Amino acid sequence: MAGPRILVIEDDAAIRRGIADALAFAGYEPLQAATGPEGLAAAARADCALVLLDLVLPGGDGFHILAEVRRSRPTLPVIILTAKGEEADRVRGLTMGADDYVVKPFSVKELLARIQAVLRRSPERPTDIAEVPIPCGVADLARGEIRFDDGARAALSPREAELLRYLAANAGRAIAREEILARVWRIDPRNVETRTIDMHVTRLREKLRDAGEDGAVILTVRGKGYMWRAPEPSR
Repeated sequence: MAGPRILVIEDDAAIRRGIADALAFAGYEPLQAATGPEGLAAAARADCALVLLDLVLPGGDGFHILAEVRRSRPTLPVIILTAKGEEADRVRGLTMGADDYVVKPFSVKELLARIQAVLRRSPERPTDIAEVPIPCGVADLARGEIRFDDGARAALSPREAELLRYLAANAGRAIAREEILARVWRIDPRNVETRTIDMHVTRLREKLRDAGEDGAVILTVRGKGYMWRAPEPSR
């Protein structure tokens, strides 16, 4: 079984393939993009755990991709790939929110070590959540249903289960609607009305018996989006 997916955005085919081969050998699942537009689209929609980002790309700018990632997927780790001596680019990238950088030419061992270090401290590292405690019951995400202590049950659609999983995995953090569209819906948030998130949250609250506009466990964060407040286990 392949490990976490890592997106490699690099225009040099030899370097890109070399990185992809090294990642695959180390147990990761590499995804590849060779241009700015390809990289931007993949970073917005792909189910990946980390991005390796070259800053000089045909048809686009690596800094623009970094800015878009930080806007739509603020916790997605990004390691920038820079040329030797480009200190200004490294400083700018780190200032814009990159998690680390690797200077070309680099060794495979160094790259893998930096990837492992960044993934260890990343809130987006893969999280297997099968059940989510709720007031007076539990949401069984594996089975796609909510079970209440009084014996009642409610079915969860696959989308509702994924939404609940993502909220619970990021409990205590305000999550923008745009991030939910990118991470749960896997679509570019610029092309979809974010109202769809509000409608899904409303239906999810009804099924969770999470009454009220602000809810008890799914909190509305004004001007931002939503936040999961984990309740005390009811049993």
